[in-house]
Amino acid sequence: MKNQTAYWILTGLLAAWLAFGGVLDLARVSATREIMLTLHYPDYLLYILGVCKLLAVMALLYPGARFLREWAYAGVTFDALGAFLSHCAVHDTLTHTAAPLLMLGLAAGSYLLRPEGLRLSAVSSRH
Repeated sequence: MKNQTAYWILTGLLAAWLAFGGVLDLARVSATREIMLTLHYPDYLLYILGVCKLLAVMALLYPGARFLREWAYAGVTFDALGAFLSHCAVHDTLTHTAAPLLMLGLAAGSYLLRPEGLRLSAVSSRH
């Protein structure tokens, strides 16, 4: 029961982080545009990241999306590691550099604590 509670807390925090970030990316607020400028990425990447983050939220929260959930965790991992390495490459501030690692930690905790019924293996074990 403790693991399930921890799973939902971590997953809720991860989903909130992704939803908030996705909306900010799609709105192209000045702060997100400044990050893209600092990292030398094109501004249109915000649309791609924003849509992907919002799709990941849906995959993480919808119980029937076992296969998509695995892809969402992979996407969050790629996004977080890419962001971390990009911030390191431009010698960005510690806050900007560490933030993706926090998101990665939430994703890892959520992934490792997910209940058996939400795991991809739960689908194949029923057949």
